[in-house]
Amino acid sequence: MTPINMVNLDTVGRIDNPRRPGQTLWLRGVLAVAYAVIRTGGKQYRVTSGSTVVVEKLIGSPGDAVEFTEVLARGDGGNVDLGTPLVEGARVSGIIVRQDRGPRILVYKKKRRKNYRRRRGHRQYETTVRVTDIS
Repeated sequence: MTPINMVNLDTVGRIDNPRRPGQTLWLRGVLAVAYAVIRTGGKQYRVTSGSTVVVEKLIGSPGDAVEFTEVLARGDGGNVDLGTPLVEGARVSGIIVRQDRGPRILVYKKKRRKNYRRRRGHRQYETTVRVTDIS
């Protein structure tokens, strides 16, 4: 059985459904979207061109350009480039939209019958980035 995302995405209009023979699928819009998997701040993110992603704090102010060179995978339709561990020459460019802090995380400690209670809050610094180009 062919997965639905392995269908020839260059076709626009009507195709046969690979999951249900005899049934027709109507395609609207662009289905083949270029994407990349990047690593920043010890985490991995799947991004597409034009998308926004919230990552760990990056140095810069809103409006500054940022470039991610640690690209683990890159795909465009049916073509997928997997890195070992990184894809050679791949880059993801973006613009910093805003610098912010995340939601408050409360840490509460208690030891019963000892009158020991401690409450502490934490807010992580975050950067919102709009991806402009995947190359």
